[in-house]
Amino acid sequence: MGTQLRAAVFDVGRVLFHWQLRALFEKLIDDPAELEWFLSEVVSEEWHFRHDRGETLADLLPERIAQFPDQALRIAAYAARFNETVPGPVEGVHALVHRLHDAQVPLFCLTNFGDELFAQFRSEHAVFDLFEDIIVSGTERIAKPDPRIYEIVEQRSGFAGPELFFTDDNPANIEAAQARGWQAHLFTEANALEQQLVAAGLLP
Repeated sequence: MGTQLRAAVFDVGRVLFHWQLRALFEKLIDDPAELEWFLSEVVSEEWHFRHDRGETLADLLPERIAQFPDQALRIAAYAARFNETVPGPVEGVHALVHRLHDAQVPLFCLTNFGDELFAQFRSEHAVFDLFEDIIVSGTERIAKPDPRIYEIVEQRSGFAGPELFFTDDNPANIEAAQARGWQAHLFTEANALEQQLVAAGLLP
């Protein structure tokens, strides 16, 4: 028999909450072509990922503004209005989190998220109070899919990899978890996740 699953680990962006930089900047940039240029060249997901990996806003913002001085106000808005890049919860997932919590399944988050930005985001969302611990890449200065951040989850949670159920929307992050023996599932939508949790024995 395999190891019994004992805890659930959730990604945050695009699993617990919708996330897209476009949700903020389409409010600030009317021209579609300019918006696409800005999101690919100025405040791109690739650039944003540097904050996820631990670079500070104090370093990132002045450097980017120096590169694109005419975009200074919009680059500043990335930090000041970051919560507006999150349109809302992913449908149906928070209900599953509450059901797992009610079933006394230990809950953890593993998220690629900047340290400073996560602090302001977390304070607005009570769902995070249901999680025993939240491992934030920007705080650890290690991001998924680096194997070391999965090891940190195991150490902090007290659970071995085969005891952990994990859901994430990024295939590379799933593969890295599976390589450590986690039961990892690519997230698509809440109904599929519910079926996976039931099959795993974590939900009735």
